[in-house]
Amino acid sequence: MPLLGVDVGGTFTDFYFLREGKVEIHKRPSTSGDPGRAVIEGIVEKDWRPDEVVHGSTVATNTVLERCGARTAFVATKGFKDLLTIGRQARPRLYDLEPQRPPLLVPDDLCFEADERTDYKGQTLRALSKAEAARVAEAVARSGAEAVAVCLLFSFLNPEHERMLARALRARGLDVSASHEVLPEFREYERASTTALNAYVAPAVRGYLQRLEDDLGAAGGPLLRIIQSSGGTATTAQAAALPGALLLSGPAGGVAGAFSTARAAGFDQVVTFDMGGTSTDVSLCPAEVPYTTEWSIAGLPMRLPSVDVHTVGAGGGSIAWLDAGGALRVGPQSAGAEPGPACYGRGGPPTVTDAQVRLGRLTASSFLDGAMKVDEAASAKALRLLAPDEMETARGVIAVANAAMERALRVVSVERGFDPREFTLVAFGGAGPLHACDLAAGLSIRRVLIPRFPGILSAIGMALADATRDASAPIMAAAPAAHDPALEARVKAAVEGLSQRLRGEMGQGAAIEPGVDMRYEGQGYEITVPWAGHLARATESFHEAHRRRYGHSDPSRAVEIAVVRVRARVRRDPPPFSPLAEGGPFAGEALIDRRAVTFDRPLATSVYARARLRAGNQIDGPAIVSQMDSTTLVPPGWHATVDTRGNLIVESRTDA
Repeated sequence: MPLLGVDVGGTFTDFYFLREGKVEIHKRPSTSGDPGRAVIEGIVEKDWRPDEVVHGSTVATNTVLERCGARTAFVATKGFKDLLTIGRQARPRLYDLEPQRPPLLVPDDLCFEADERTDYKGQTLRALSKAEAARVAEAVARSGAEAVAVCLLFSFLNPEHERMLARALRARGLDVSASHEVLPEFREYERASTTALNAYVAPAVRGYLQRLEDDLGAAGGPLLRIIQSSGGTATTAQAAALPGALLLSGPAGGVAGAFSTARAAGFDQVVTFDMGGTSTDVSLCPAEVPYTTEWSIAGLPMRLPSVDVHTVGAGGGSIAWLDAGGALRVGPQSAGAEPGPACYGRGGPPTVTDAQVRLGRLTASSFLDGAMKVDEAASAKALRLLAPDEMETARGVIAVANAAMERALRVVSVERGFDPREFTLVAFGGAGPLHACDLAAGLSIRRVLIPRFPGILSAIGMALADATRDASAPIMAAAPAAHDPALEARVKAAVEGLSQRLRGEMGQGAAIEPGVDMRYEGQGYEITVPWAGHLARATESFHEAHRRRYGHSDPSRAVEIAVVRVRARVRRDPPPFSPLAEGGPFAGEALIDRRAVTFDRPLATSVYARARLRAGNQIDGPAIVSQMDSTTLVPPGWHATVDTRGNLIVESRTDA
């Protein structure tokens, strides 16, 4: 069955086409006004006829970052309409003398109250009347809201009042997100924020998916699946029902693809490093892809399951600029696809890509195998706007960008108690392989893996991702002893109920992966551990996980189970493996050029064509490996070997 993976980025849209075991790849500039247009144009350009398209979408992400979502209202229990404004009163930057909160998704005049009340046991204290539900719906409709988020107290225990409000609001033609449907879990503010985010992006996401599905129908009607933040795929109907689950769609596919590639190559302790045109996404994978339900986007809490990714605004298209004090800064603003970096010849600003061009690491033949023109003089001119010596400026731009990305790598490794020296750095994205060895050296990582197609690895990860669905249910019960038959039975019943629901959506053959959120009694936050059907085993797993994360545990202390989680998974078979032809250590047949490239000084550098390399070939730095979708830099003191899967294994020859 012909299968197509598509990753829409801020600068390029990447394609991975698999048909009868053969692979084709493609990259083309993204179309910022209508991201779906680049998808259709890429398919038409290559004359592909896929039976299935798996797509990573940035529509939800950009809608939040650019604050261009629906006019959204918020409905809360009487007395709680300021919930989104008050939040947690947290100060993420403790010593910031002039802190600024992110703009609210819902303004004060669009916050409404419903006269009802449910207590902490789910019992009704004040019933919601039909007249009150109608009054609230009328007020919201008159406000001009396009979407509405409903989040009532303790609705995760008793959702009847939310159901009444949702029916009344939908009867008015409003797009409704109810918290018991989006996130039936405790923590009022996080539940409200997640529901509001879902409502805010819903019209844009649903409109985009519908247009793309219609356009694909005109192109032959392949099945369309969407990558979720959790790294699994969903049907368009499932994605449209919960659009907030797409907020980290693109990065999740990249982590999945990178970890799968590294594990197949024999490495399961990896840090993934995805540097695209707009941003850099990093994730630490200690023998598994990490997941979280505690993350945020643009400063707003989001609790839907996601691959644990840390993002910074540093990419190939990140703009270099001078701040008020004259210091060189890079990003987070990006030149995007239009106008793009200065070297695109469209009057764009100086960017990280322009710095690489000026240093001789990127040339006209480096961009899409020469299909995209590169104006080297324009790069030099743009860099001179920052300082007269464009060569020194170029080195400075690279150093500043690398510092931001190195900090991101430290966040997911050192700051979480992991020693990065014990991990392999997997570098991908269009710009990642250019910066990987410098970042690895800064963290004393001695090995870097560059996949065979690094520039489109996210699209590969999407195409080969499993189909998944997630569900959760609150428990909120203490386990004073490791053996509590009543609590164990309650958890089993919740797992079985969620499992049956998900099997109904995914098919009876779906694999079920249950887990529980546990904490010590009195703690404010939980750790998710696997549930194997026994409370004692889950408790042991929790103590070990707590010790690993925080450095201590207390097996004598009572624990609580807060939430039951279930993931249903339908696995996709990997494509057949075709080993790369053996070629021995000599890589001379792949040598295509030799030119001066600037590191701390200009050095004669060999340039190799990636497509001509064979298994066993070895390359000593300084060297450049060029291919259609990316360019790899092997600095002095580093040595690269091609493995049987076509990966480049780049290792440091200097002492750590």
